[in-house]
Amino acid sequence: MKAIIGKKVGMSQIFDENGHVIPVTVIEAGPCVVTQKKTTEKDGYEAVQLGYEDVAEKKLSKPEVGHLNKAGVSPKKYLREFALDNGSELELGAVIKADMFQVGDFVDVTGTSKGHGYEGVVKRCGYAIQRKSHGGPVHRHVGSRGSGTDPSRIFKGTGGPGQMGGETVTIQNLEVVKVDPELNMLVVRGAIPGPKFSLVTVKNTVKTHKVKQAGAGISSNPQKASGRNPQKASARTK
Repeated sequence: MKAIIGKKVGMSQIFDENGHVIPVTVIEAGPCVVTQKKTTEKDGYEAVQLGYEDVAEKKLSKPEVGHLNKAGVSPKKYLREFALDNGSELELGAVIKADMFQVGDFVDVTGTSKGHGYEGVVKRCGYAIQRKSHGGPVHRHVGSRGSGTDPSRIFKGTGGPGQMGGETVTIQNLEVVKVDPELNMLVVRGAIPGPKFSLVTVKNTVKTHKVKQAGAGISSNPQKASGRNPQKASARTK
């Protein structure tokens, strides 16, 4: 697995060689530093701990400062563990940059979605508003959701008002369209969760990609292939 820690910078758009607009998200990916190596003999599993973003030492606890000093690393604000493919080859203090990904790679991006506070069912669950023919300030209320005598309750999972957002969300299968290790920049196609400058983790996707064959997506139906119905065409010519 390949992985890195970063921050969402914002969204933009680029143009491909055919002039098509591609919506993209810019991520400040790394540089990350190896702060700890987990081994099977000592910890029971193989993993690498990465540190991201320098921070003042006074903002960390004494155990955190001692942990980073043991690795010979400056104070870091964020620490995350990953089961990297080349974890056994990395040494403490090794730097990981955005160039671990290449253009054309597909990644999964995990972040925390924007918090919206306490929201009603119209915004939170997509419910329709009620009729306005009888007046009253209840047009965006939830209305009746349960049956009467049987079952005399509301089933679990039914939409309702409540806290919206602020959850861990993973967007899968995003294509990397640009990599700039000098600027620590990773550009992916599409949107990712979270507000600007929020923390995200980028990992190679868990999905399997299949390359379409030359004839894939081409219908063998002559009506669909030609874009017209031959029977209607012959009727028009009579």
